[in-house]
Amino acid sequence: MNTFKVTIQETSNPSILKFEINQFITQHQSFEFNNIDEAKASPLAQQLFYLPFVKKVYITSNFVAIERFSIVEWEDVQKEVANQIEDYLNADGVVINQDDAPKKVPVTVYAESTPNPSVMKFVANKKLVTATYEFVSIDTAKASPMATELFHFPFVKSVFIDENYVSVTKYDVADWNDITNEVREFIRSYIENGKEIIAVNAPETIAKTAEKVDAHFETLDDTSKEIINILEEYVKPAVASDGGNIEFQSYDEATKTVKVILQGACSGCPSSTFTLKNGIENMLKEMLAGKVNTVEAING
Repeated sequence: MNTFKVTIQETSNPSILKFEINQFITQHQSFEFNNIDEAKASPLAQQLFYLPFVKKVYITSNFVAIERFSIVEWEDVQKEVANQIEDYLNADGVVINQDDAPKKVPVTVYAESTPNPSVMKFVANKKLVTATYEFVSIDTAKASPMATELFHFPFVKSVFIDENYVSVTKYDVADWNDITNEVREFIRSYIENGKEIIAVNAPETIAKTAEKVDAHFETLDDTSKEIINILEEYVKPAVASDGGNIEFQSYDEATKTVKVILQGACSGCPSSTFTLKNGIENMLKEMLAGKVNTVEAING
C-alpha cells in the first residue's frame, strides 16, 4: 500500500492552510466541521480539534484545510500539524465514519463532444483523480475499478481519466447518439455511490507524481525545460478542454525535433495532426526561434 504524504499549501486567506495528501481520503465527499461536537463523523477532525488553535476543519477528497485562531501563526505550527495528519493516516486512522456520514453526494455529470468524433468527454462536478491515467484495454485497467467497469461496455475502446472528467473512446460500431446517456448515467451513478476510481494500492508508475515530474524536469537541458513550460502554460489547458492531454517526451538538439505524447481525445484524433503542425509547432518555432524545426506526435 502506498504511503500517505502531506504537503503544505498556503491559501488566499492567511488564517487557512491546506494540507494536501497524495491519495484520496474520502469517497469524493466534502465535510466541514466547526467544533469537536460537529466532528463526530470524523475521528481525524476530532483529533485536530484537540489542538487549541484549530477553529474549523474542512475535509475533502485529497486535502484537509484548517482555519486557525489568531493565538498562533501557521509558520510556528504547520510542520507539526502536517506530521500529525501524515502519521494518523499511515497508522490507518479513520477519516470519516461512513455510518455517520451522508450515504450519497449530489453528483452531476455532463457530456461534452470533442474534436475527435470517436471521443466523448464526461465532466463531473467532483475531483476524481490527482493525476492523469490512460487505459487502452481492460488488461491495462487493473488499477482502476471504474475503467475496468467501463470496458464491460462492448463499444469502449479506451478510457482517459483526468482531474474532473473521463474521456471515453468508442469503437466505430456504436454511435454516440445511442450510447451517450447510458455512459453518462453509469459514470454519474458510479461517482455518487462513492465507488473507487483508482485503486489505493495502484502502482505509482501509472501516475506521474509531482515529485517525480519535478525531479525529472531538473535533469533536462534548458531548451527542453523551455518547451515543457510553454506546453504547460499555453497548450495543456486548451487540450484538456477538449478531453485530452499532451506530454513532452524528448527534444533532439541536433535535428531540432520535439516529440510529444498525445492522450485521451487527442490520441488518434483526425484534427490532431493539423493542430500539431499549425498550432504547437508554429508556437514553438516562434517562441524558441532557431531551436525547433519539427514537432512529432506519439499517440498514447
